[in-house]
Amino acid sequence: MSDVEAMFAPLRQAVGAEAAEALLCLVRDGPDHALNRINVVAFAARNGLGEEAAIALFLHAARLGLFEMSWNVLCPGCGGVLDASATLKSVDRDEYSCALCAAGYEPTLDEMVEVTFTVSPRVRRIAAHDPSTLSTPEYMRQIFWGSGVDLPDNFAEIIEGITLEAVELPPGEKALLSLQLPAAFVIVFDPVTHATQFLDVKGEPTRERQSLSMVIAEGHTPNETLAVRPGPLRLTIENHSLGRVLAGLWIAGTELHHLLKRRRPFLTAKRLLTNQSFRDLYRTDTLDIDQRLKITSLTFLFTDLKGSTELYERVGDLAAFDLVRAHFRVLQEIVAAEAGAVVKTIGDAVMATFPTPERALAAALRMRDGMRRLNAERGGEDLLLKIGIHEGPCLAVMLNERQDYFGQTVNIASRVQGLAGSQAIFATGAVVEHPPATKLLAENGLAPLAQQRALRGVGDEMTLYEIP
Repeated sequence: MSDVEAMFAPLRQAVGAEAAEALLCLVRDGPDHALNRINVVAFAARNGLGEEAAIALFLHAARLGLFEMSWNVLCPGCGGVLDASATLKSVDRDEYSCALCAAGYEPTLDEMVEVTFTVSPRVRRIAAHDPSTLSTPEYMRQIFWGSGVDLPDNFAEIIEGITLEAVELPPGEKALLSLQLPAAFVIVFDPVTHATQFLDVKGEPTRERQSLSMVIAEGHTPNETLAVRPGPLRLTIENHSLGRVLAGLWIAGTELHHLLKRRRPFLTAKRLLTNQSFRDLYRTDTLDIDQRLKITSLTFLFTDLKGSTELYERVGDLAAFDLVRAHFRVLQEIVAAEAGAVVKTIGDAVMATFPTPERALAAALRMRDGMRRLNAERGGEDLLLKIGIHEGPCLAVMLNERQDYFGQTVNIASRVQGLAGSQAIFATGAVVEHPPATKLLAENGLAPLAQQRALRGVGDEMTLYEIP
């Protein structure tokens, strides 16, 4: 057995041989770039693994030190990485600016923060462990763009085709570039510092040489678009940053725009936070106590047992405790199977999150069936589960030394559950009117029953739906 195979032995025990072998094959045979900032969703599809299984695989691999996890803040416009860190705690700005798109964005965990995994140097050394050795196309592929940009195999050719001129500059160095400017929109761009200068090349061509200078330094500074004429240009570039830069002049035309539009699904921070394996492995090492990170859409499911006090009186503490514990096991297994996570239990109640409404609704239906089976096994009706579901925006926070959620969406979901009768599922319109959830109900032959109800702490009455 090789040293690398020996390192993977604990991973096999944690996630099973099939998933671990797929990752070992990539480490053993994959090209360098395939082991840097791995897109977990794409890895799952390529290897015939379920996405939840693939997420668990990489989480355990990171916990064992085989891979390094990175939380990357993305530009929604171009898909570039605006900031990268080994922890979500570093996402602490009110706004992130993209110089290439000339736009600022308030960070959310839905689509602006991705989670990727890079092989550890102790497992295999790859070029991206020293980014200063990467060529411009490989730097763009492996460092600048996030894993959600679906770069084609001929990516290097595309970059070469849109580049008028390029230069690699060590720190403190200066370069003088002489070139002919075509009538087009041109971007002077360095993917290392993200320094950008826009040139709107238009008007009558000129034979007179035009001169421009650009200083590249640490930090991003806004710039105004400069109007220049087609013709000869002398461009002076000075590197005042602490490392090398890869300055180039790009034609911002159809080819670049088509490249930026190539997208694919990726593992978002939202999805990871609502993953049971993540919560089990990284219980407290997620957010700082003062962090408040926005999620634009998360689905909350609350459950509670009706008449649990009477249950303890009727069957005794020991029997009731065993029964309640069995009910928790069933609920936790269902939540994890539907890509959700149990945030906390409060007495006999459960609070869980799901990335989408249909996953929560599917879990609720399975929970109801699960309780019916448990009751049938006991020959009684002791476990009467009440379920409430709501979807909406919220804040990811730290409460009582655990990652939690805060906001009106959470409050409404809890209140909805409080209105449910025994063995009932209540959901809001945000849930049942979500197209995949509507389809799920239709496939199960279920017609939600609408009713107007007032919720404590919510001003107006809401339309709630009971799932028969």
